[in-house]
Amino acid sequence: MKKVLWLLEAGLFIVLSVPIAILPFRFSIKAGDLLGLLLFYIWRSRRGIAIENIERSELSPQASRRGDRTQNSEPRKIAKETLRNLGRSFVEVIKIYYGLGKRVIDSVEIEGIENFNNAKAKEKGVLLITGHCGNWELMAIAWSAKLSGIAVVARPINNPYVNKFIEKTRQRYGNSVIYKQGALKNILHTFKRGGSVGILMDQAVLADEGYVIDFLGRGAWTTKIPALIARKTGASVLPVFIHRIDNGHRITIHPEVELSNIDDKENAVFEDTKKFSSYIETYIRENPSEWLWIHRRWKRVKQD
Repeated sequence: MKKVLWLLEAGLFIVLSVPIAILPFRFSIKAGDLLGLLLFYIWRSRRGIAIENIERSELSPQASRRGDRTQNSEPRKIAKETLRNLGRSFVEVIKIYYGLGKRVIDSVEIEGIENFNNAKAKEKGVLLITGHCGNWELMAIAWSAKLSGIAVVARPINNPYVNKFIEKTRQRYGNSVIYKQGALKNILHTFKRGGSVGILMDQAVLADEGYVIDFLGRGAWTTKIPALIARKTGASVLPVFIHRIDNGHRITIHPEVELSNIDDKENAVFEDTKKFSSYIETYIRENPSEWLWIHRRWKRVKQD
């Protein structure tokens, strides 16, 4: 029965996505905007999560923290733009999945390539840390298409047919996927070959996987895995982000992050994790509507 349901879901995905894929490029952004606005008005549960997250973050003015949810409140505006960004991103990626996204990929420019080249030259592997910022799926594809192949740590999509379709697209552009189950062995193998691994580190984790650190003014469980890997392997850690510009997207590669020199290993990993996460915070402050506010980032932490 589950297989039948998966097939039906995959069929529905194709039926809905093909018309989007074949849209002329000039209409794609408008279609993405409309899709995002539709999601904002009908996906009430996630809209509510986004607005609450923004209200309770350090980005929100005090008036909003007191519960100002009027039509013109700043948290509501940011939440709406967040869904619009997701709508645009979905349309862009769908075009790529069907082999019609060359213009989307060509619209991506890369800044800071010298930082990647310097890290690559050390031949210990490169660990790229980022978050659910901008069009993060496009970033991985454009990176491999324009710069170098990359292995991305990800959770498989629940539907295996849709997951296989997406995986083949990533591989076509030179990417590979490291699934979280048993990921460490594959990451270490990639670094031994001098390869690059990308990790999204802005989602809540379980207590044994990280630390509670301050994130936009509130405590949030944050993965310590990138810091542990960097210390174990000697891989260079580069924060990497993508954001929208007037005519496309820009990927920014930051200089290598220097790890903590604290003698106590646990405290050193904690400080590294805080430093890594701070790059995501900075991105959100600069591009508040291009982060995934609909995720329950602060769950399982008792807040004041």
